[in-house]
Amino acid sequence: MAHAHPETGPDHHDHRGGLAGFVQGILAPHSHDAADSVDNALESSAKGVRAVKISLIALLATSGLQVIVVLITGSVALLADTIHNFSDGLTAVPLWIAFVIGRRPATRRFTYGYGRAEDVAGLFVVAMIALSAVLAAWTSIDRLINPQAVSNLALLAGAGIVGFIGNELVALYRIRVGKAIGSAALVADGYHARTDGLTSLAVVLGAIGIYLGFPMADPIIGLLITVAILWVLKGAAAQMFARLMDAVDPALTAAVERASAQPGVVEVTSTRLRWLGHRIEAEAHVTVDCDLTTLQSHTIAEAVRHAIFHDVPKVSDVIVHVDPCGHSTIDPHQATIEHLPSAPRRG
Repeated sequence: MAHAHPETGPDHHDHRGGLAGFVQGILAPHSHDAADSVDNALESSAKGVRAVKISLIALLATSGLQVIVVLITGSVALLADTIHNFSDGLTAVPLWIAFVIGRRPATRRFTYGYGRAEDVAGLFVVAMIALSAVLAAWTSIDRLINPQAVSNLALLAGAGIVGFIGNELVALYRIRVGKAIGSAALVADGYHARTDGLTSLAVVLGAIGIYLGFPMADPIIGLLITVAILWVLKGAAAQMFARLMDAVDPALTAAVERASAQPGVVEVTSTRLRWLGHRIEAEAHVTVDCDLTTLQSHTIAEAVRHAIFHDVPKVSDVIVHVDPCGHSTIDPHQATIEHLPSAPRRG
């Protein structure tokens, strides 16, 4: 018995505590209606779009200022940092598109909807990080082989400080919004921006090195920036790989198991979760007394769904499968048991 229809129980919301939660409860009464799940998903997508718009403007403005300073100073370290900043800004474009596409309703072809568009955009983010590492390494090595003078060191250091401030503000904003709405791609892009900020500080160190009489500090700092970019690439790639492989925080799985243990449930046999973009799809298999009527079993299943919606954040849909307990002489699973991957093989 699988239940995937809209429920009518109350209290579907992302909980907030304190005064903010109290005010939210007064101004926006919560429910578990399926339409509210859609509204929450649309609202979080809108927040994602707003985040990428703001960060795109901020990073392009920062990069534009740095380009001017590169042309004046000839700093390869600042050039590497500027390339990275531009690539980071451009990653906002596919994320923007992904959030917009993710709002589209499911179809008969894409029956789970378009939430995976975010993860595809996340792959683009990873690819852009890799490309920026290659470009930064190439420019730094070329400058080691063909040294060039770097001038206007004070202006160069100032550009690095501006780059750090701009990137760190964008990073804080992206990470905060990404975690709030559950978007791995947006969080990865936030950490990408944070590393850009740190590499901007490295540009300042390169300017100080040149001022102290060590001209090779500029390309060497450019190579150190490349290493930092590769470190970010490793973390971002691991995060996106986990999301594409349907990995979830084990604490979320435990929360679904706890929520499934409602009165009338004899046993919670299995639970499964996966991310679709920044929303979670959950499944629970529970066992109830085989002597219950269909209506009674259905009521228990709806209580389980209600509890999962209520207790687990970012859940957009829950499917509950109800099995009868084992004291019946009829096992309804015999017709399908051999079709399951875990079924024993015949010799």
